[in-house]
Amino acid sequence: MCDAFTPGGVPIPTNKRCAAAKIFSHPDVAVEETWYGLEQEYTLLQKDVKWPLGWPVGGFPGPQGPYYCGIGADKAFGRDIVDAHYKACLYAGINVSGINGEVMPGQWEFQVGPSVGISAADELWVARYILERITEVAGVVLSFDPKPIQGDWNGAGAHTNYSTKSMRSEGGYEVIKKAIEKLGLRHKEHIAAYGEGNERRLTGRHETADINTFKWGVANRGASIRVGRDTEKAGKGYFEDRRPASNMDPYVVTSMIAETTILWKP
Repeated sequence: MCDAFTPGGVPIPTNKRCAAAKIFSHPDVAVEETWYGLEQEYTLLQKDVKWPLGWPVGGFPGPQGPYYCGIGADKAFGRDIVDAHYKACLYAGINVSGINGEVMPGQWEFQVGPSVGISAADELWVARYILERITEVAGVVLSFDPKPIQGDWNGAGAHTNYSTKSMRSEGGYEVIKKAIEKLGLRHKEHIAAYGEGNERRLTGRHETADINTFKWGVANRGASIRVGRDTEKAGKGYFEDRRPASNMDPYVVTSMIAETTILWKP
């Protein structure tokens, strides 16, 4: 894995790592030891018809419900690919921490983290590469589209779990609330940077908050920011930004969250 620059030494337009590295190396950010847990959702598609794996061609499976974290040949489609990816990530030294079947059949998720600072994005970037290589061997198409199937089907996101040293320390819940307040003030800027086609996913339905509304809550899957019950109970911990789309650039999202919550002065 490497950074890419023009002959003149300028980062190429798609190299978002360079700007992220500057934010993460800022003393105020470095001292906070930012932790990230990234949940990468994705959809496996049949190669020739671009229709989800396990779905009848030109038709639909039974409605959502039994597929999330599901097992069984009629509920989990593509587990051999998912398991191979998990093992390959472990072998490669990526801090991969879990996999699960998602709400829509043919859709899966893997998690990277907790990882500190820019390494979270580095690890997710390489994990995506490995996944694409494995799906290639399997003859299956990998999609990071945030809403691959229109209608009453869940979209695909990249929920970003985040904490700082202050949030993990005693009295951290107050720090979390202040950070969430700052994220709310910059909601539009964050949405603009959180992935293409996200407006098709953030409808206020299917476990999302509406794209134009910022709200947070404890254990609320329909919120922009979700705080876990354990965090509220302990008075410290982390929170989850549920807005990023599955096709987000992890360098942009992780560094932007750090910049808004630590460096930005409203």
